[in-house]
Amino acid sequence: MTYREICKAFTKSVIESAEWDALLLIEHFCKVSAAEVRTTPDKSYTAPALLSAVEQRLARRPLQYILGSWQFYRQIYTVNEHCLVPRSDTEILVEEAIRRLPPNARFADLCTGSGCIAVSVLAERPDTTALAVEKFPETLSLAKKNALQNGVGERFTPLLGDVLTKDVYRALPPLDAILSNPPYIATGVLSSLSKEVRAEPMAALDGGEDGLLFYRAILTHATPLLSDGGFFLFEIGYDQGEAVCRLGRESGFEETGIIKDLSGNDRVVALSHLNRSLQRKDKDH
Repeated sequence: MTYREICKAFTKSVIESAEWDALLLIEHFCKVSAAEVRTTPDKSYTAPALLSAVEQRLARRPLQYILGSWQFYRQIYTVNEHCLVPRSDTEILVEEAIRRLPPNARFADLCTGSGCIAVSVLAERPDTTALAVEKFPETLSLAKKNALQNGVGERFTPLLGDVLTKDVYRALPPLDAILSNPPYIATGVLSSLSKEVRAEPMAALDGGEDGLLFYRAILTHATPLLSDGGFFLFEIGYDQGEAVCRLGRESGFEETGIIKDLSGNDRVVALSHLNRSLQRKDKDH
């Protein structure tokens, strides 16, 4: 197949960024430069791996899974069906964590998935350490692999556990920050997602009936672990900012803020300045 033919097939199948996907597949499987692909659009490529990759993409398998790796922030991550695809929107959370973390901080990344949040923060902040919590062994193994590949394995502690239950939190020490991109899509919306997104792990997408299940559980169980001056950073859906801020205030946080992504959508909620006296009073009652 030629680059022009692959582009035409992808466009006919209503695949977004058809030309970009075709370019990346030829580059990866045929070891040809992007410049050569673009300047010889009618050159025929017969590598079996490329033909298989095109068929997979036409079946709407995510491009990232076909390639087996993907760039996120300044790092490269191995990705497969055991994790969500790292997305550029999540880099907003990473940048905020890098900026906010105090010197020599220890933080947790809950629902770590590929490990992209924890690993990218560790890579940019060599004075920090992280505990990465994940429910599924295969996914946690992938996160550990990504930590090692990106040179932060010694500061990355993987922990197997379900953040919806209180047991996993007993293994966590006091923390300067808790970061999380949890499942946040309402159950009833899942069936309307694109075929590519539905090819990703449903357990990493399904946020319960209202999409807020994981935020409630994490705030309930993890808030006592924060040291004085500690903070939460949550990735959120575009319409969940006010709801997650409200949950933060109900958990005793005096300061809540919403950080937008490059498209102007709400993307990250920051919770800080926990009122410890209010928290103790609530427990007394």
